[in-house]
Amino acid sequence: MPEQLKITALSIEDLAKFLRRAGSRHASEDSIRSDIEDGAPLNKDGTVNLIYYCAWMIREVSADAD
Repeated sequence: MPEQLKITALSIEDLAKFLRRAGSRHASEDSIRSDIEDGAPLNKDGTVNLIYYCAWMIREVSADAD
């Protein structure tokens, strides 16, 4: 049985794969690391919560639109 992903604790690699499978053409490990450098939330253990990451992305896009 394949390992189940925990959307509240994804590795950067798994997050990039997840976003590409969901249709993102720009998701990559490098772009996610860049987002983290720009303030995207990161769990204490170095994983990423998909919900918080998406909320951060929406806020960033909204701020750019203003």
